[in-house]
Amino acid sequence: MSTMTDWVYRVDEPHGSEGWRPYGDRPERWRGTVTTDDPKEDAEYVAALVVTDLVSEWDRRGAVRKHVRVIIWADEEGTGPEDAAFTVEIQPDIDAERGRPG
Repeated sequence: MSTMTDWVYRVDEPHGSEGWRPYGDRPERWRGTVTTDDPKEDAEYVAALVVTDLVSEWDRRGAVRKHVRVIIWADEEGTGPEDAAFTVEIQPDIDAERGRPG
């Protein structure tokens, strides 16, 4: 019995009253498939991989963290978070400029 699973992901960003749209200047960069063969590597695991890659790119470019959501589906891309296996939303730290209490 095969334990391989294709996890399809997409990163979206808010777009005002229009809802959400694919993230970034190159949306194809943030849409793809990760194949896993370990049952422990589930949708949440794949979301962590995508978020790690996203944050690494922001750090490399010196970019400000963005408001995005990462949606993960099993086998094929669905419509949105309503039919996803896992969704995580990342929001910028609104208190970043104030710093943390010492």
